[in-house]
Amino acid sequence: MTALFSPLSLGNVELSNRIAIAPMCTYSATDGCATDWHLMHYGQLAQSGAGLLIVEATAVEAIGRISPADLGLWSDASEAAMRPVLEHVRRHSGIRMGVQLGHAGRKASSLQPWFGGGPLPQDQAWQTLGASALSASPEVPAPATATLADIVRVKKAFVDAALRAQRLGYDLIELHAAHGYLLHQFLSPLSNQRTDQYGGSLENRMRLTLEVLGAVRTAVGDALPVGVRLSASDWIEGGWDVDQSAVLARELQAQGCAFLHVSSGGLSPAQQIPVGPGYQLPLAHALRAQLTTMPVIAVGLITDPLQAQAALDAGSADAIAIARAALFNPRWPWHAAQVLGAQVAASAQYLRAQPHGARGLFAPLQA
Repeated sequence: MTALFSPLSLGNVELSNRIAIAPMCTYSATDGCATDWHLMHYGQLAQSGAGLLIVEATAVEAIGRISPADLGLWSDASEAAMRPVLEHVRRHSGIRMGVQLGHAGRKASSLQPWFGGGPLPQDQAWQTLGASALSASPEVPAPATATLADIVRVKKAFVDAALRAQRLGYDLIELHAAHGYLLHQFLSPLSNQRTDQYGGSLENRMRLTLEVLGAVRTAVGDALPVGVRLSASDWIEGGWDVDQSAVLARELQAQGCAFLHVSSGGLSPAQQIPVGPGYQLPLAHALRAQLTTMPVIAVGLITDPLQAQAALDAGSADAIAIARAALFNPRWPWHAAQVLGAQVAASAQYLRAQPHGARGLFAPLQA
C-alpha cells in the first residue's frame, strides 16, 4: 500500500486515503445560501476518490463574507440550504466532508474575482472589521478596529456556525486562520497594531485563534474534529513567519487541534512568494517537525502523484491537499492510484471506467 492511499485518522474520523480536496471559494451563493451550483459542484468532487472534501470558506457572519456571493452558515436559512447538498453527497458517495469556517475581516466586502476582486461599489459595500484600522491594500477602505465587544461577537459567531455544521452532519471543521483573513490579521504584526490583550506580543496575537479553537471545541465536543488552516509565512520581512507559526502549532496541538493545514501568504500585496511546484512543502515540513501528534496537511501546486507520494515519504506531511488540480481534473485521485499501483473507491456506476489492464484499480464503494 502506498502512503498516499493508506488510511489516516483526523481526530476520530478515518479517511480512506491521504488526498484532500482543499476549500476553494466559488462565489455562487445567495445571501449565504447554497444553490443548485453547489449541489452540482460538490456532487462532482465527491466522486473524485479523495478521502476528504472540504467545503469552501463559509462565513460565520454576514459582514465576514469575502463577497456578497459567499457561502455562509450564520442563519437558519443558510443551514437549511446546505442540507440537501450534503444529503446528496452522502447518498451517492463515501467521501468525508469538512467545512471551512471563516471571517474575512478587512478583506470582506469585495467583488467576485471575475469582476476584478476589488472593493464593492460604495452603494453595495459594508463596513469591514480588522485587528487594527489598517487597509489590506491602498485601494481598499480601512476596516474598523475590532472592539472587545466585536471580538466576543465573532467568537460566538464561530461557535454558532460550528453548531450548525454539527447539526448538518459534517465530519470535521476547519477554522480559517490563513490568507489574510480575520484570524490571520490578528496573528500578523503587519496587520495587528493593537495595544490590548490581543496585540503586541506573540502570545497576545495568538490569543484570538486559540480562543476560537477552544470555544468551538467546547461547543461541539470531541466527536467532531476541529482543525486549523494556517498561513505559515506572510512572505514579508517582519511579518508572520515559520518560527511564530511553530509556536502557534505547538499550542494548537496542546489544545487538541485535530490537524494543521499549512498554506501561506494572502495578507499583503507586498508579499514575495517563490511560487513553483510544491513551494509550500518546506513550510509544512518545518512545522510537522515541531509536532508529535497533530497531523499536517500540505498544499500548494502539488499536482503530480509521484510528487505527492514523495512528500509523504519525506515526512513533509501526513496528507496532501489538491485544489485547482481537482477543478481541472476532478478524477485526479483515480489517475494517482493508477500511477502508484494503488486502489481507490468508486461508485458502482463508474466501475466500467477502469482502464484495460488496471485490474483492481477501483474498489466498489460500500453503501
